[in-house]
Amino acid sequence: MYEGHGFFGWGFMWIFWLLLILVIAWAVKAGMSGGGPSNGRRSPMEILKERYAKGEIDHETFERMKKDLE
Repeated sequence: MYEGHGFFGWGFMWIFWLLLILVIAWAVKAGMSGGGPSNGRRSPMEILKERYAKGEIDHETFERMKKDLE
């Protein structure tokens, strides 16, 4: 009835559907994560604020660099 198509018939069909599901999941995830106009890039001011919040720079350095950016 199936004449020996076992793996090559059903096996490749399962691989096809698995790959299709993975591609759809990847496309949905990519569409949800990068919807902003900046395309995932942060502005220099955001980076500066983050560095200050982490304690990498002190208040005086933050104010000086903020003034430079403006």
